[in-house]
Amino acid sequence: MNHIPQVKICGLTDVQQAVQCAEMGADAIGCVFFPRSPRHLEDEKAKEICTALPPHVPAIGVFVDEPFSFIMKKVKYCGIRGVQLHGQESPEMVQRLKEEGLTVIKGLFVSRHPKVENAGEYNPSAFLVECGQGVLPGGNAKTWNWGEVREFGETRPLVLAGGLSPDNIVRAVAASQPDAVDLSSALESVPGQKDMEKVRTFLHNLSQSKVYRETRRIFS
Repeated sequence: MNHIPQVKICGLTDVQQAVQCAEMGADAIGCVFFPRSPRHLEDEKAKEICTALPPHVPAIGVFVDEPFSFIMKKVKYCGIRGVQLHGQESPEMVQRLKEEGLTVIKGLFVSRHPKVENAGEYNPSAFLVECGQGVLPGGNAKTWNWGEVREFGETRPLVLAGGLSPDNIVRAVAASQPDAVDLSSALESVPGQKDMEKVRTFLHNLSQSKVYRETRRIFS
């Protein structure tokens, strides 16, 4: 039986584009709260995006080493339904946010800490795994050996990220067998602005991919 991974399209800064991505088939939209990122959102814009999304498509806030109070303030004001922790956040932080009823995705990396080998320390809703090279905490559009996490995803909910594009998504899914995929820069015309034709091509190509097990639903 073949299954298609869920899709999180991250780094949206435009309300209309966020809604279009949802209407085209994205399962979740990522809102970045990291001031050094060109996709960083102010509260008002993030709230607009969260409010405009259809009920079945949650907004996931992306945070890097922020305190619990900061994250929860954004969650409550903007209407975020999940968080992605992309720094050195503690297992206690992950658990505390889960207890707030949020979908909590913890970022792990192949090339830096926290590494895939540290997964046992955490109990998130899912793990996002990418290579972890480059100057920013995200994937920095760098491809890597996605097959390294195939075994990892057999026992834990896995969101694959890092260097994914419309051109390589079928190959990446075949190698890693993830429950979900996360893309940002490969779908852009400029940072923060999505190219809807690239999004359309990506979603079409993803529909041709194969996961040979029942995938877990991470975003709902």
